Amino acid sequence: METTTKTAKEIYFDVKSNPARAKFGFGKKAILVNIDIQKAYTRTDLFKTAYESDPKQIDYVNELAAAFRELDWPVVWTNVAYMDSGEDAGIWGTRTDTPDSLQNIKFDSVRSELDDRLILDRKKDVFYCKKMPSPFFETQLQSLCVWHQVDTVILTGGSTSGCIRSAAVDSLSRGYRTMVPEQCVADKHESYHYANLTDLALKYADVIDVQEALTWLAEQSK
Repeated sequence: METTTKTAKEIYFDVKSNPARAKFGFGKKAILVNIDIQKAYTRTDLFKTAYESDPKQIDYVNELAAAFRELDWPVVWTNVAYMDSGEDAGIWGTRTDTPDSLQNIKFDSVRSELDDRLILDRKKDVFYCKKMPSPFFETQLQSLCVWHQVDTVILTGGSTSGCIRSAAVDSLSRGYRTMVPEQCVADKHESYHYANLTDLALKYADVIDVQEALTWLAEQSK
C-alpha cells in the first residue's frame, strides 16, 4: 500500500491535473439524477446533518435541470423519508436513534422536503422516495433509463461519499457512462468529499467541471 503525507484534497487535485487520465466520455443521451437535495442535507441553518461544498451548487443543479428540460430529457429528483416506525430504513436505521438519525427523517417532515431553492417541474420531472444509498435500489430508475434509451447518467446531490458514490457504482455496473459535475456534489467534510471524488474519477465515473456538462448539453440542441 502506498503512503503519503498529502491531504485528500491534494491527492484529488493531483489526479484531476493528470492529462493522461482516461475518461469514459459522454454518450448520445443522458438522464439527470439529483440525489437527496433535501433540507436535512442542505439547510445548514436548521440541521447539523446538512453540509455545503460549493455555495453555488443548487444554482448549477438548476441550470442542468433547465438544460435537460429544453432537450426533453429526463430529470429525476430523489429524497429519503421513512415511516414513523422507521422499519423501512431496515438495518441502516439501527446504529443510532437520535433526532438527527437517518430513520427519523419522516414523511412530510421539513427534513424530508426538497430544498426551496430548487426549480422543480412537478408535471415533467420524476420524483422518487428512496430508502437506501443508491437511487437505483428498488426504485423505477432503471426502467426509466431503459424507456428513455439513455446511455449517460449525470449525478448531482449528496453525499459524495455516500449516495453519490453508491449511485455511480450502480450506474457503471448497469453499463452507463457516469458523470459527476464536481460543483454539484457535496459532503460533510472535505476529506470524505475529495477522497471519494478521487476514487470516482479513478474507477467509476468522469468527475467533470459543471461547465463541461452544460456545454455538452447545449451542443445536443444544435
